[in-house]
Amino acid sequence: MGESNQTIQWFPGHMAKTKRKIKEILPLIDAVAEVVDARIPVSSRNPDLAELIGSKPLIILLNKCDMADSSVTDGWIAYYRKKGITAIPIDCKSGKGLSKFKDTVKTALADRLEYYKEKGMAGKPLRVMVVGIPNVGKSSFINRIAKGNKAKVENRPGVTRGNQWFTIDKQLELLDTPGVLWPKFEDERVGERLAFTGAVKDRILDIELLAMRLLEILSEDYADLLTARYGQLDFSLDSYDLLCAIGKKRGMVIRGGETDTERAANMLLEEYRNCKIGNITLERADNNA
Repeated sequence: MGESNQTIQWFPGHMAKTKRKIKEILPLIDAVAEVVDARIPVSSRNPDLAELIGSKPLIILLNKCDMADSSVTDGWIAYYRKKGITAIPIDCKSGKGLSKFKDTVKTALADRLEYYKEKGMAGKPLRVMVVGIPNVGKSSFINRIAKGNKAKVENRPGVTRGNQWFTIDKQLELLDTPGVLWPKFEDERVGERLAFTGAVKDRILDIELLAMRLLEILSEDYADLLTARYGQLDFSLDSYDLLCAIGKKRGMVIRGGETDTERAANMLLEEYRNCKIGNITLERADNNA
């Protein structure tokens, strides 16, 4: 994985520019909503975000929750709650959980709304910046919530022309991140987990090695789902032999009785990504404490 990881694109100059833009816009923002992949809540975050936003309230949106292990998602929600962070499970494709977003923001920012009221600015809307690394569903979230209601930026003093503002209702406006935030690609495990979910293109990675690494995780945490999908398996085997065994069960055999491991690897990854193996989360809150 280390060798293939070197081909993953990483743009430190672009990241520095995005960080600068976010810092410039933060004084106009009341809170930040971060969209992450519920299946990999650690690897799908930008590690610098907490320091970047400082004391601004943070709401974490655990997107693709319909593909994740719901019990593990509950663990993440409890984990964030202990840290004083509100997290809600959502699915932008089905719309699940999105109806809770507006009320969640207004509850989290109740003090701000009260402050506006006391200052005679009861009609002033809350402003929330939406952030997220590529492929977590940030744009899908904004499109679902905003329903095409893009605000006119030229009527907003102090806001740089070109920033994407969206009016949700009279009390809430969203700002799309001015730039792109990236994950921590220098961590090999992050690159792997992003690749498992399809956030990184397969063609730049060793597909068989990737499938073997996925099998190592699934054998430990979801052996029952592997058995239900592929039949009885010997989990004492190493990941390569396990991949061969699964391939043979699917008839992926080439001349000489050998398993077509590339075909088996592609099949395993596709079935994981399409939830055919089951609802799986690859990172757990109890391992992050």
